[in-house]
Amino acid sequence: MALETSVCKPRNGSLNKLMPHDRAAHEWYRFVLSFPPHLVRQYLDRFEVADRSLVLDPFCGTGTTLVECKKKGTSSVGIEAHPMAHFASRVKTTWSISPDGLFKHAQAVADRTTRRLRSEGFEDGPLIPRKRPHGQNLRRLSPDVERLLLRGSISAIPLHKVLVLLEEIECGNGSPFYDHERLALAKALIHCISNLEFGPEVGVGPPRSDAQVVMAWMDCVSAMVDDLRDLREMNNAPAKTLEADSRSLDGVLLPESVHAVITSPPYPNEKDYTRTTRLESVLLGFIRSKEELRNVKRGLMRSNTRNVYVGDTDDGWVADYPRIQQIAAQIEARRQELGKTSGFERLYAKVTKLYFGGMARHLKSLQRVLRPGAMLAYVVGDQASYLRVMIPTGQILADIAQSLGYRCRAIDLFRTRLATATREQLREEVVVLQWGKRRGTAS
Repeated sequence: MALETSVCKPRNGSLNKLMPHDRAAHEWYRFVLSFPPHLVRQYLDRFEVADRSLVLDPFCGTGTTLVECKKKGTSSVGIEAHPMAHFASRVKTTWSISPDGLFKHAQAVADRTTRRLRSEGFEDGPLIPRKRPHGQNLRRLSPDVERLLLRGSISAIPLHKVLVLLEEIECGNGSPFYDHERLALAKALIHCISNLEFGPEVGVGPPRSDAQVVMAWMDCVSAMVDDLRDLREMNNAPAKTLEADSRSLDGVLLPESVHAVITSPPYPNEKDYTRTTRLESVLLGFIRSKEELRNVKRGLMRSNTRNVYVGDTDDGWVADYPRIQQIAAQIEARRQELGKTSGFERLYAKVTKLYFGGMARHLKSLQRVLRPGAMLAYVVGDQASYLRVMIPTGQILADIAQSLGYRCRAIDLFRTRLATATREQLREEVVVLQWGKRRGTAS
C-alpha cells in the first residue's frame, strides 16, 4: 500500500515553537524538546476524535497531549515513568482550584519567606551588590544529594533562598494550592534562578552569585493564576496521569478503552531526560539518592547509553529485524574504525537495539487497550547521534508496527532540522497507525 504523506510548510524550527495563543497551561512547565500543541490538535481533528472518546499519550512527558485534549473537551490519559514529568503533567491538567485563592495563598508564602530572608540579611528585590553578614550559615543540600546535581547548576545564595522558600511552601502541604506552587518553583528554577542553559542539551553557564528567587516564583504563580481564570471555563473533560512504564501496560488501562493515541516517544540519541530535569527533580524531592535515580532510569525507554543496565532484554524483541541489526552493526563497525573506546561509545549499538526493542514491546503491550479501528500518531525523528550512522526512526517504527499487526496509514513529514554534527537535514515525522478494523467494517 502506498503511504500518504503530508508536508508542513515551512520546514524549520518555528513549527516546534510554542505559539502565544497556546501558552495557557502548556507554559507552566515543559521540556525543552516538547512537541507543539498545534500538532496534537491537527491529529485530534484528523482522527475525528469525539467528545466521548478516550485519547492516550503513553509517553506523556509534561502533558502536551493531555492539556490539548482537556481544552478540546476530550477525555485523556497519560502514562509517564519519570516522576517529575508525571507531576508536571498532573498539575497542568488540574484547573479546578480557585485562581484568587492560589494567588492569596502564594502571596502569604512569599511574604513569610521574604521576612525570613531579611532577618538573615538577604533581600530578594533588585540585586544591588551589598555586603553580606559575616559568618552567615547558608542552607545546603546533604553531600549525597548535592552530588546528584550537575556541578555548578545552582549557586550557593540562590540555593539558600530556594530552600527557605521550599520550607514555607511545605507548610501548605495538603492545601489545594500546594502542587501548583511547587510546579511554579520548578519553572522558576530552570529559567530564572539556576545557572543551567539549554541549547538543546543541558549545560551550566556563568554562575549567578544571587537571584530574585521569591519574585521569580511569584511571577510563575501569577501566570498560572491568569491562565486558570480562563481555563476553569473549560474544566469539563477528565485527564488522568498514571506513573507507569509504557512498555508494560498490563493492568494499567481497561481493555479496548482507548480510541486514539497521540504521542512523542524519546528518540534514539544521547539525550538523558533525567539529566535535563535533575535540578528540579532533586530539589522537589522526586529523586533523593543514586538508587532512586537508578530506579527512575530503569522505568524509561532505553533511548540513551546512560540508562542501559546489565540484564536489559528489550533487544530480544528485534533480534529478527534485519534492518535494525544492520544499523547496529554499522554503528559498531564505525566505532572500531574510528578507534572509539569509551564505555558510552561501546554501548551505541546496544542501545539502538534496546530502543527499538522497547518500542516493539510497547506496541505489543498497547494492543489489548486499543479499540478496534483506533488511530495512532507517533512523532519521531531521524537520528545520527551514534557516530553519524543514520537511523530512520519513523520508517523502522512503521515496519515494527506492521509486523505486530498494525496498519501504517501514513508517514507524515512534520518538519526538518539540522543534525548538530553533520549539518544534514533530518526528518521529524508522524507515523500514523491503525489497530485492527472498526466493528462492522468489511474485510
